Amino acid sequence: MKHTAPAPERVAVTETHCPYCALQCGMGLRVGAAGGHAEGVAATGSGEAGPDVEVVERPAFPVNRGALCGKGRTAAAVLRTGVRLSAPLVRSDGVLREAGWDEALDRVADGFRAVQEAYGRDAAGVFGGGGLTNEKAYLLGKFARVVLGTSNIDYNGRFCMSSAAAAHRKAFGLDRGLPFPLEDIPKTGCAIVVGSNLADTMPPALRYLTELTDNGGSLVVIDPRRTRTAEQATLHLQPVPGTDLALALGMLHLAIAEGYVDEAFVAARTSGFEAARAAAMAHWPERVERITGVPVPDMRRAVEMFAGAPTGMVLTARGPEQQSKGTDTVGAWINLCLATGKAGRPYSGYGCLTGQGNGQGGREHGQKADQLPGYRSITDAADRAHVAAVWGVDPGSLPGPGRSAYELLDVLGSEVRSLLVMGSNPVVSAPRAAHVTERLESLDFLVVSDVVLSETAELADVVLPSAQWAEETGTTTNLEGRVILRQAALAPPPGVRTDLFALHHLAARLGVGTGFPTDPERVFEELRAATAGAQADYAGITYDRIRREDGVFWPCPDESHPGTPRLFLERFATPDGRARFVDVAHRPAAEEPDAEYPLYLTTGRVLAQYQSGAQTRRVAELNRAAPGPFVELHPHLADRLGVSEGDLLAVTSRRGRAEAPARVTASIRSDTVFMPFHWAGAGRANSLTNPALDPTSRMPEFKVCAVRVERAEASVPASVVRSTP
Repeated sequence: MKHTAPAPERVAVTETHCPYCALQCGMGLRVGAAGGHAEGVAATGSGEAGPDVEVVERPAFPVNRGALCGKGRTAAAVLRTGVRLSAPLVRSDGVLREAGWDEALDRVADGFRAVQEAYGRDAAGVFGGGGLTNEKAYLLGKFARVVLGTSNIDYNGRFCMSSAAAAHRKAFGLDRGLPFPLEDIPKTGCAIVVGSNLADTMPPALRYLTELTDNGGSLVVIDPRRTRTAEQATLHLQPVPGTDLALALGMLHLAIAEGYVDEAFVAARTSGFEAARAAAMAHWPERVERITGVPVPDMRRAVEMFAGAPTGMVLTARGPEQQSKGTDTVGAWINLCLATGKAGRPYSGYGCLTGQGNGQGGREHGQKADQLPGYRSITDAADRAHVAAVWGVDPGSLPGPGRSAYELLDVLGSEVRSLLVMGSNPVVSAPRAAHVTERLESLDFLVVSDVVLSETAELADVVLPSAQWAEETGTTTNLEGRVILRQAALAPPPGVRTDLFALHHLAARLGVGTGFPTDPERVFEELRAATAGAQADYAGITYDRIRREDGVFWPCPDESHPGTPRLFLERFATPDGRARFVDVAHRPAAEEPDAEYPLYLTTGRVLAQYQSGAQTRRVAELNRAAPGPFVELHPHLADRLGVSEGDLLAVTSRRGRAEAPARVTASIRSDTVFMPFHWAGAGRANSLTNPALDPTSRMPEFKVCAVRVERAEASVPASVVRSTP
């Protein structure tokens, strides 16, 4: 009889989600039969020891339908040893050395206790991250307010979506990134995309825009650069950086003048139009052309496309939002939607293309200085009472609102003397980054929890190695408001623990022995209770429901409720149910070019890297695609400077200097240079950026500042601009 070899063992696939952007693309993880962290496989693309983990498609998940970008496909690479942290680190004699968890946690507790005994409760600070799961964000906010008793907690999401969130709340009474699912975008008549390069930042989402145009709809992209997304557009408008507010007002002026106002909608479902109309009429097209550089005929064509279509959407991202007038700018784009009747109706509305993986959930559940879970207000007596009851504390014991992210970082070492950083890398990501680095270095005590030794972790007194997305279960909320479940596929390495473990044991050491579970599902059950009846109501969402339904849209007040994929179809979330126009006027950027600094700088992302690059810069395939920073400039500017492709340039602002090679392209305005912000060292773009804050959202003005550009000194070695893993 012929011998037949046994069939290979079929390895199960764990359904989960990408750890990167706010699409939260569905993916599967297949862990090899050996499992765990055995020596072996090159599925990660590295010969180093590490888990045998393969990323596979998950076609049934509706957001990405199986598609993954390069970052998602290589996400398992960061799981390997030699890349990620594998044990706690403590600083001894100025050097970080490995330590056990008990020693590390004792050092953290002692450090915070000493500072608070000497300087008071608010001398302790907490800085969170938009990539933390809902469970971590929730428990981190609770830890700050119940255990440390400090008002000083904020998070890096303040640098991402805060202006859109503030404008959302002003206009609609509620902040959710998209008030409709992504699947609605191809069905609209016209989409205006302002300051977003989806092709690089969220590649699987680009299909929604291409499907829109394939269906006969129009796409208007507004960006100072002709990006890969702009190449897909029916019409590309290329304004001067920092003038998006004027452009929105000019387009509303044209819509009013040319009879596109939906008077019935305005009368029935809005308030405040007369003041908004008067503001827009002061921004006549020729004036707006002088401010923005966008020709009047192009503005008129964009208005005709949008207002003339039966349905329409405006989608903004960091371009118009990361400005010192970001809230007003987003409000002006919302005004255009409201005036033309393109909100609160199917296939119409304003939406924010949220950036970070859990940028939506991260701002809902207590990391922001002024908010409690569920978007409850920390200054509202009823909201404080509800959350305090869930937490089992006296409402009077909860601190009030604290400082926003940059304001918190700015007082480190003086008013705030100790800091816990969880899942953030402000040495690279904060504006005026050299100053922020100095503030971090001036702290009495710094602890960082992260999956890798980031540039911020390198400054810490204690570093706690956190389990990664594939090693722990937890929920996130994507840009649609869809609550999804990342499921653990394997155990973390022996020396690594979850952030929930760290918070549990720190709370116990600081005198709070209950209320900080290490089981994420128990934390989520408490979160459900804390958000019940709030705007971001998760009370009806369970882990089992998420698994069955491919995610659940909030608000979802009880388990029989279907969730809410589409908001505002019957009424807006304001007390009277009406959307509110805002009365806004153009004003210049906080810093405009002058004789000394004659050019605009704008910053952003590239396809192969993500945020501060702390993880993606450790993936060989991604580094080959995007090995380091660069300065993008127009050929006319290059000619004036005597610069050629690849020449090392120095870019200088009033806050610092960065050096990177020239990339010469006609895709950018001749008065503007662009730098990606993923790298530390000499090429750090945020050495240059301006921390001028939006008065409402407290968003720094990342997207526009004044710089000069010149050849770098010949003595500067080219290696200073290379990315390092």
